[in-house]
Amino acid sequence: MNDITVLVVDDESRMRKLIKDFLMQKGYNILEAGDGEEALKIFREYQNKISIILLDVMMPKLDGWSVLRQIRQTSKVPIIMLTARGEEQDELFGFELGVDEYISKPFSPKILVARVEAILKRVKGDEKEVKDYGGLVIDAEGRTVTVDGKTIEMSLREYELLKYLVDNENIALSRDKILNNVWNYDYYGDSRTIDSHIKKIRHKLGKKGKYIQTMRGVGYKFEVK
Repeated sequence: MNDITVLVVDDESRMRKLIKDFLMQKGYNILEAGDGEEALKIFREYQNKISIILLDVMMPKLDGWSVLRQIRQTSKVPIIMLTARGEEQDELFGFELGVDEYISKPFSPKILVARVEAILKRVKGDEKEVKDYGGLVIDAEGRTVTVDGKTIEMSLREYELLKYLVDNENIALSRDKILNNVWNYDYYGDSRTIDSHIKKIRHKLGKKGKYIQTMRGVGYKFEVK
């Protein structure tokens, strides 16, 4: 049994059993709810354990949209909406509220499992995109930079330049190579513009700015010492 827990929310017991049987074949842990109120109760109790939610739209007591809104107030857990209605407007509405995937009934259980696996794989990959370089933390998904827990405000170009340097950690990079990869060949000015950007980045990083080393006659290198 792995550590993936799926909350299946549907007022039809046969549908819950069908989904549950297929997901359990993959070794997932399953939690069930037959209406919106029960779903929220279970979610609040097991919030830190639930990896993904399969949420029906049309349910008694509290519909799927209402459940979705409340969950999104405190959590970014992946949610797949299940609905008998395939209207485009419903799908757009769902995505606006923070739905990760939208599947219309009837659906193939195998396709549903494949969608679940794809989302979980993507989420797992996103988690790896947060990297710590000696107190300098870069979140690639959120495009944020923090130094010792403090968020650093950066322009898009500054962020892209820093990201390129850390992605090539311990490698000496020429100014031309940096310019070609960060500015994407769309800049025709003096390559010394890189120097001014590096200066600003170092200033913003404070003591961590020393990680960006000047390589005389070459360019720059990111190295944590």
